[in-house]
Amino acid sequence: MFRITWVFGIIVAYVILLTACGASKNEEVQSGSGEGSETIANEVVITAKNWEFDKAEYRIKKGEAVKLTLESGSGVHGIAFEDLEIKELRSGDSKVVTINEAGTYEFSCNIMCGSGHANMKAKLIVE
Repeated sequence: MFRITWVFGIIVAYVILLTACGASKNEEVQSGSGEGSETIANEVVITAKNWEFDKAEYRIKKGEAVKLTLESGSGVHGIAFEDLEIKELRSGDSKVVTINEAGTYEFSCNIMCGSGHANMKAKLIVE
């Protein structure tokens, strides 16, 4: 009886995990003090693969509306920014942001993707 309960619990946990990782939604969010709709000046595509991003640094201009898109080359990934209102961006998601403060904003993968997960870090540089 204990074995059946254990197997059932593992199956339920696996289904919940797949449901959470497979969820995808496209959102548009503006960060900063801009009002109204803005024209998107640029698109930055961040490609994540096991266990790295395609670039160490991504550059954008201060005060411009930029569409950030996360694509996965392999595996399931998400990114979280340490010092921005963008708390999470998952594979396939896009957000339009306007950052009015110049600086360097670090981000990292926030979905456990394997043994190299801790090394998945990059920077968004706002000039």
